[in-house]
Amino acid sequence: MKIGYKMLIEEAEKNIEAISIDEVAGLLHDESVTIVDIRDIRELQREGKLPGAIHAPRGMLEFWVDPDSPYHRELFSEEKKFVFYCASAWRSALATQTVQQMGMSNVCHMSGGFTAWKEAQQPIEPVEKKV
Repeated sequence: MKIGYKMLIEEAEKNIEAISIDEVAGLLHDESVTIVDIRDIRELQREGKLPGAIHAPRGMLEFWVDPDSPYHRELFSEEKKFVFYCASAWRSALATQTVQQMGMSNVCHMSGGFTAWKEAQQPIEPVEKKV
């Protein structure tokens, strides 16, 4: 039997924490929280990002999280809460499950993704194209 993307997302959602747009908005200035945008850089440049969010492309996330990786980013070893998001909360659900499986415990993702954030008229920080 084939496992499709919908089933993968449903399974991930059973095992991870999802928080609302309003909850994330309340965490924007919390120093103990890192908000992580896992969308493609072109999506950020086109639409902007949550204020203060860091960018960790989905294709590099596992490598940046793993301390044994030559691409490891110290940021992911900090004792903080990490909130992941993407455009529609599909990639972020899978990413959150993956980093949990890799040993990160204080992680969640934003329900509805950046699309819901925009629809809720929350603040957006522009992202400049690098020349």
